[in-house]
Formats: sequence, C-alpha cells, structure tokens
Amino acid sequence: MSRTTDSANTAATIAILIPCYNEETTVGEVVSGFRAELPCARIYVFDNNSTDRTAERAVAAGAIVLHESRQGKGYVVQSMFRQVNADIYVMVDGDGTYPAEAVHRLVAPILTDEADMVVGSRLHVGSQSEFKHLNRWGNRLVLTLLNRMFRVRLTDILSGYRAFNRRFVKALPVFGGGFEIEAELTIKAVARGFRIVEVPTTLTARPEGSHSKIRLFRDGFIILNTILALFRDYKPLTFFGSVGLLFLLSGSLFGLAATILLIGRGTIGRMPLALLAVSLVLCGLLSIAVGLVLHSIARRSQEFEYHLQVLGDELRANRFSRDDHHGE
Repeated sequence: MSRTTDSANTAATIAILIPCYNEETTVGEVVSGFRAELPCARIYVFDNNSTDRTAERAVAAGAIVLHESRQGKGYVVQSMFRQVNADIYVMVDGDGTYPAEAVHRLVAPILTDEADMVVGSRLHVGSQSEFKHLNRWGNRLVLTLLNRMFRVRLTDILSGYRAFNRRFVKALPVFGGGFEIEAELTIKAVARGFRIVEVPTTLTARPEGSHSKIRLFRDGFIILNTILALFRDYKPLTFFGSVGLLFLLSGSLFGLAATILLIGRGTIGRMPLALLAVSLVLCGLLSIAVGLVLHSIARRSQEFEYHLQVLGDELRANRFSRDDHHGE
C-alpha cells in the first residue's frame, strides 16, 4: 500500500464484514489475510447459525464474532449494515475465494471520494477468475438482463467482494434474505444514483473441504425474480407500459381478425373473438394508466429521498464542524 493510502487509512475507520455459514476451513485464513493487509481495520465475522467451528476459528484469528439467527446471506448483510459503524466498509465472503491483497484497490476510490460502492469484478477483462461453465453462463445471463433493463454497462453484479462508504450503507434499504442480496445492492445503487466503480479481482477455486452454499437453479430463479421485481418498482412506467403495449398489440391482432371475418362473411361468427380483442385492449390501457400513476409516485418518492439525503449531509457536516470547533 502506498504512503498516501496508509495515511488516509489512519484517518478513516475501516470495517471488514465477513458473512459466514459453516466456513471453519477457510475463515481463519480470511481473517488473517485481511489483518495483514489492513492492520488498523476492525474485522467482523457474522456467523449465520454455523454447525461447525466457524465462530471459534474466527475468534482465534482475531475477529469480532457476531451472530444472525435468520438464515440467509441477505439477512446477515442487513445486520452488518445496521450494527457496524465505520467510515468505510469492506464486505467479503468467508470462503477464501477472494484475495485479501485486492482490498487496497477496492478501498482507494472510497478514500478519494470517487465512488459510493466499489465492486470487485470477477468478470472484468483484467481478471482471471476460475468459474464453472454453468456458473459463468448464469452470471452472464443475469448481467445482460440487468444491463438491458437499467441501461448500464456493469461487468459483475453478483460479486461478494465490495467496498462501501458510510453514506451508502446507512442510506440504502435492503430487504433480500438470500443470495439475491448482491443483485439488490447493485440495482438499488443504480436506481438511486450512487456512484459505482468496478475494479478487477480474481476469483479462485474453493479449497478442498469447502463447499458452496448456493443452489444454482433455485437461487438463480430467486435472483431473476428479484431483478424483475426491482425493475417493476424503480421503472414502473417502462414495466407496465411494456406489458400494456403487449396487450394492445394482441388485442389489435384479434380485433383485426374479427374485422376480417365481419367483412368477409357479413358477421363476426364468433362473438368471443371480439370480446377477447376488447378485453385485451382494455387491459393494455389499464396497464399503461397504472404505469403512469406509479411513475409519478416513484418520481415524488425519489425527490423526497433526495431532500432527506441533503438534510442528512448537512446535519453531518454541521456535527463535524462543531466537533472541529470544540477540538480547537
């Protein structure tokens, strides 16, 4: 680490947050690795109902161990953000697949106030990650879907290696309880205008005796559902408008078919065809109307949140100013 970064680290408090579930094989090395890279940082291991010696190994390595009884990584992240106070937060999995030495690249943009969240990208052109083919394909699918929906150019939205500033951690509400938490963090950061920086990092294979907790198809479905739900919440006009246009197009096609029958035979012949066309058109118009209403509500909500953030920043600035004045 450079001298500049060293001096900055002494001024800012850094917390290393490690969510763990049955990681006794690797957690000690993970804690020791980050202790060696950032000696002044506080290292927290959040044990999520482990049935092995994860907590004991973490304590022996010098970590502060806290517990979360609700099962799921998302619940652990919620507790970490709520319970830990620091200027800079680094979140990393306890499975030993992320290099501790890369933490300086993640922390640097936070220290220089260039980013609110820094993501260690496993799929960056500068990284050499070890992925199973099915996992790589799944990550690419989710990434393509999110980039198209939110019109961004991110390279990795499911990375478990991230750094945040205090404003991001305390201002961003997260509700996901499982492995969809990374997607939720990314989407909400994009939707709320937080600054995101990606740095390349290498994902290595799990050491022998360590096993992944992700169930690919089940958790993959949950992640996709989370992306669609957040797309609906943050871009309601696009979501409901697209659905409405689909209904209108379908209704128009059925209406055209009914009109052709009417012209050719002098009668529609099948009344249900006309009723279906009218119903689809009405559903389309209703969906578009709902999208417009929700869009207006979402815009007002964003303005309200912005004013709250500005007020919070002013209050923090005034508090720091008073602290500096008293210090003098």
